[in-house]
Amino acid sequence: MVLRRLSTLLAGLVIVMAGLVAATPAYAAVFSTYGSGVNVRADAYLSAAIVRTLPGPTQIDVDCQKRGDRVTTSEGTSEWWAHVPALGGYVSVVFVAIPEDKLPGVDECGVDPDPPTGDITLADVQAMFGSRIANPTIVQEGLPSLNQAMRDAQVNTVYRKAAFLATLVHESRLEYNIREIGDTRPYGGRGYIQLTGDFNYRPAGQWLGIDLINNPELARDIRYSAQIARWYWTVARNINPYADQLKMGRVNAAIGYPAGDEDGRRCETFRTAIAYLSGQPAPAVNCSRTGKMAEDTTRLTRAQFDALAKEANGTRG
Repeated sequence: MVLRRLSTLLAGLVIVMAGLVAATPAYAAVFSTYGSGVNVRADAYLSAAIVRTLPGPTQIDVDCQKRGDRVTTSEGTSEWWAHVPALGGYVSVVFVAIPEDKLPGVDECGVDPDPPTGDITLADVQAMFGSRIANPTIVQEGLPSLNQAMRDAQVNTVYRKAAFLATLVHESRLEYNIREIGDTRPYGGRGYIQLTGDFNYRPAGQWLGIDLINNPELARDIRYSAQIARWYWTVARNINPYADQLKMGRVNAAIGYPAGDEDGRRCETFRTAIAYLSGQPAPAVNCSRTGKMAEDTTRLTRAQFDALAKEANGTRG
């Protein structure tokens, strides 16, 4: 049993009881963290990327818990971690205001069947992308972290998965540790999404809680590569809505390279992935880019890109 100071325990239980009375999603149980500087990690391990840090006691909606690294504080010990979908990661139960070392009434992650759009397997990507999967061993090794990043990024529909995977297979062949061939720049392309430029390395590292500026090779570390792809897809850009609308041209523009023959190749890969994931021929896909959307948008901030996309809506680009 995890030991907590009595004051922490009583305060935490009051918050938990109040939260349980309030209306919450059917899948979630409400708890509260205590203390400050509590890290939310991408997985239930101390080596996993920090996705954010809680500044103080925070109410959390937990959908499941899993066993991971043991964490010990002055208040106790626990090897259980709470999955908090809204925060995109896991919090050690040792930082949750309860008297036990495991959350009461919360299912273990993975015990229930996966949702219909479950994890992507090596067999799936080989069926979708064929010879583009040039190093199956590396692809297989990275899939657990990639699937977690997809869940965290809400890449959870056929169109979103097809767009995300089609993009990554063209960027990196789905190899988490790949380095752009011949690129010797300090901040050249690395990892699943081929992170490029100090203007991306710096904010991606800040979001993960690591120093990518002084340690750029971490961008192709298995602990961070998938989460960097997630960061780019949902933080540096907001790409899921373009996938929902079958606007693969917009997806390609968001990735940042200039329009050209590569757009057509990626759109075809997108269609192939949709057909495989849905079991039906892909519907019509918009591969076009017009005006400034056809240029290299790599250096644009998210706000600048969103403004450009809004402007392009008037020209159907």
